[in-house]
This record gives sequence, structure tokens and C-alpha cells, in this order.
Amino acid sequence: KLESPLRQEHGITLFEYLVLSHLSEAPGRKLRMGELAFLASGSLSRLSNVIKRCEQRGWVVRTPDPADGRYTLAELTDAGFGIVDRAAPTHLRTVRGLVLDSLNTA
Repeated sequence: KLESPLRQEHGITLFEYLVLSHLSEAPGRKLRMGELAFLASGSLSRLSNVIKRCEQRGWVVRTPDPADGRYTLAELTDAGFGIVDRAAPTHLRTVRGLVLDSLNTA
């Protein structure tokens, strides 16, 4: 139920939204892939597939971590930030409708 409005209105999955959202809140809009997988509650394999799709859409770029080349950084582009910015109200409205409003009526 959380995913349907994001798919219908913005063409993204809930997991894609979570990934992009975490990147939007990170310093410099970038995170190591492992940390991002942890924050989004997904496996590194799942994240890699999602990041690949996001790269193809121009929302994310991957670069080696300059502090330690063994790691890869995912960085949110301006286009990716635009998607998060437009999708956030939809996600918030859905969460309110499914979770918070039901608590208020209880």
C-alpha cells in the first residue's frame, strides 16, 4: 500500500524512494553503497540493481570513494533530487493515511 501511490504518481518503487531519500539527506548527497543498503534495509545486491536503474535514469552516479578506493559511493544528481522532492509529499500523504490517521481514529 505504501508503494502503489509512488509507482502510480512518480514511476518509482518504495525501495527506490528510500534509497533516493537517504541520499538526499546525506552530506554531499553521497553515501557508501554498504551504508546505503543498511539505511534502506536492503541487501547490497538489491541496492546495486536499483542503483543501476537509477543511473540509467540519470538520478544517481557511482564513483570510487576517494578516501578508500575499495568502496563505491552513490551520489544523488540534481535530477534524482527532483524526483525525491516531488515524491516526498506523496509518500508522506500515504503514510499519514495508512498509519497516523488510523491511530487518531482508535
